[in-house]
Amino acid sequence: MTIAHLSDLASREAAPRLVIKVGSSLLVDGNGVRRKWLEGLVAEIAEARARGQDAIIVSSGAIALGAARLGLDKGGRGSLADAQAAAAVGQIALSGLWAELLGSHGLSAAQILLTLEDLEDRRRYLNVTATLTRLLDAGAVPVINENDSVATHEIRFGDNDRLAARVAQAAQASAVLLLSDVDGLFNKDPAKPGASLIREVRQMTPEIHAMATGGSASGMGSGGMTSKLQAAEIAELAGIALAIVNGTHQRPITRALESGTGTLFHPRRKAGARKAWLGGRLHLKGTLTVDAGAAAALGRGSSLLAKGVTAVEGSFKRGDPVAIADAGGKVLAHGLSEYDAGECDALKGRHSNEHEDILGYAPRSAVVHRDQLVLK
Repeated sequence: MTIAHLSDLASREAAPRLVIKVGSSLLVDGNGVRRKWLEGLVAEIAEARARGQDAIIVSSGAIALGAARLGLDKGGRGSLADAQAAAAVGQIALSGLWAELLGSHGLSAAQILLTLEDLEDRRRYLNVTATLTRLLDAGAVPVINENDSVATHEIRFGDNDRLAARVAQAAQASAVLLLSDVDGLFNKDPAKPGASLIREVRQMTPEIHAMATGGSASGMGSGGMTSKLQAAEIAELAGIALAIVNGTHQRPITRALESGTGTLFHPRRKAGARKAWLGGRLHLKGTLTVDAGAAAALGRGSSLLAKGVTAVEGSFKRGDPVAIADAGGKVLAHGLSEYDAGECDALKGRHSNEHEDILGYAPRSAVVHRDQLVLK
């Protein structure tokens, strides 16, 4: 059974494993934790567990809670140091809150703090998968957040929307449910007259991306509709449905699923596990720009040959992930390079029969082999 409608997210058969993302502005307001609202959400999660659905929570709120306790301005986001300090204090409060409320329904909470590298490095990614699988098999409810106490500006998710999609990949989830402060994706800014809700998206396109607005209206979070669409792309590649619904109401999941109010992004394809991991990567080591002929060949399922490479950017080694882009800068694919950056630069535009003379050793069959490449 596949997920065809929002209501299917309440079905054990269609959605046996859910990832639910909760943003800072839903958890915390000017008066502190929105406890009554959170109690209603936890009750919904308990009901899903009673139906036989696994639940994973990706919860923001640590920085907001910590900033309030430390008296930091700008919600703890005035500087990286403030955010790290606020997260260190707030994470204790946040995990304790989830443990208390889930415990009131007889459920055990399990805290996991992740950095970008935990899901970008293949071995660490598989370790996350193993841990999540064991926790779910044991009946626990994993509560996940980015490890903001050690994350830096350069290497971090920066928003929990994309983190939720990557966690769903690792956990082999059926669907991701992003609780937002709006009903879903609108064709234009929902504050403007004539804006209409897009209830279904069957394929991510430039036109869909153009509907998004970045930024967080509350000032507490770090995401916006742009990050949610990026999360939808990650989920789409992994064969995972993703929904954006309004989380501001009491018992928001029940309200959204029963009324069908929200935006459901259908998975368009399901790549193999390794290719889904590769396609969902956020941190790439470089870019290979290709000509029109190479771009067309990639679309037909071919490997990337050096003859089609026109430019090389970045510092990367053999086996590192790189973007493959066309002359206009559009990313066509992600792949693992068979050469380091210097070798790629030396080989670009050259025929394969020249490679051995250039390198001084027998060349590999491609710059990026089709088995280590996934189209975007």
